[in-house]
Amino acid sequence: MAKIKTVYVCRNCGNDSPKWFGRCSSCGEWNTCVEEVERKDTFSKRPPFGMEITKQKPMLLRDIEGVNEERIDMKNEELNRVLGGGLVPGSLVLIGGEPGIGKSTLVLQVALNLPNLRVLYVSGEESARQLKLRAERISDKQTECYIVSETSLEQIYVHIQNIKPDLLIIDSIQTIFSESVESSPGSITQVRECAASILKFAKESVTPVFIVGHITKDGMIAGPKILEHIVDTVLQFEGDQHYMYRILRSIKNRFGSTSELGIFEMRQNGLREVSNPSELLLSQNHEGLSGVAIASAIEGIRPFLIEVQALTSTAAYGTPQRSATGFDVRRMNMLLAVLEKRAGFKIAQKDVFLNIAGGLKVKDPAIDLAVISAVLSSSLDFAIDKNLSLTGEVGLSGEIRPVNRIEQRIGEAERLGFKKIVVPGFNLKGVNIKNKDIEIISVKKVEDAFKVLFSSKVKKA
Repeated sequence: MAKIKTVYVCRNCGNDSPKWFGRCSSCGEWNTCVEEVERKDTFSKRPPFGMEITKQKPMLLRDIEGVNEERIDMKNEELNRVLGGGLVPGSLVLIGGEPGIGKSTLVLQVALNLPNLRVLYVSGEESARQLKLRAERISDKQTECYIVSETSLEQIYVHIQNIKPDLLIIDSIQTIFSESVESSPGSITQVRECAASILKFAKESVTPVFIVGHITKDGMIAGPKILEHIVDTVLQFEGDQHYMYRILRSIKNRFGSTSELGIFEMRQNGLREVSNPSELLLSQNHEGLSGVAIASAIEGIRPFLIEVQALTSTAAYGTPQRSATGFDVRRMNMLLAVLEKRAGFKIAQKDVFLNIAGGLKVKDPAIDLAVISAVLSSSLDFAIDKNLSLTGEVGLSGEIRPVNRIEQRIGEAERLGFKKIVVPGFNLKGVNIKNKDIEIISVKKVEDAFKVLFSSKVKKA
């Protein structure tokens, strides 16, 4: 006979309490309490995936045999880069992103590109016919990919025992429920218990697992925070639905670096790898137009050049507008204050609009110099040389601070045919610039950079 009781669970950490609480006693967050119905069975539970559980014994560290397991090649360079060189056997990978961004397309494309592996694709959101239509649109390869539309965790383990897959894909974890937990699918308890059971299966059977996770309106992965703690890798799939480019970031990775990212282009036939994002992110028709600056940025360890667009106009109303797409608005306001205080340009009564071309969200502080140069270019209505790129972080006193990986930034600009690049003056120590086919201009203050960019324009005017 099952006993039913009501508990209150924190959405952030998963801590439960028999009474309602305003502030969680474990993590200290407010208003994270949700009501859950829990059923406790009086009988002993069977192993969740029908396998005999072997009891582990403590061992000395020196007695544990180390095995160098080869990573699984995903036949996708961008995904391999983000995973740290390939998929580790027995790892649990969580992929999150906004609705319609391409999570299901990515994992299905991965499953269809592995001809030598037996893949089990479990979908709790789409039928087998829907997946068939998408698979025909993505690829025409004949692969050993099994499709099943199932939401019961116990039935999924039955399919696993029958097929014995080399790779398991679950789309999504919020739709899976266990019959041993008396709560609705997607609840805190269900997500936590199902994820823990899948993790146990992955570690004991050494089978890699991809799970797709939904996100909330705040951009966080739905469910308890413990979901991100127990998995081995957390990948964030982001981008604007109105643009074709998608970025796959690594937020957590136990088997590799979190500084890597992969860039994809969404097409009719699926996601295409973008090995050279600079050529796609740069437009070639901005010659003679003001408010455009080319920045040499680095995301992860990949250098690429992006186009920074700015527009300034007289404020139509009393309060000027400040808007930025793909860039932090607060940092833009800081740069505008530096531009007015340290450089002496009056833009307090002007509307400022900033856009990073391509729909990318860039967090690299090295594009600060390009941002203020684009704003000033639009304010003065002077165009910046199209063969010139900029890199440098701007401090509060107006100094140009050094940035990391300066040689890679210079090399990327040189490879794409740029003639000049403006870099921080303190970055050139120990850098070999003799064999470079690009003019390197070092500046230490924003005033020096503006003299390089606009002095000839002012003389002509």
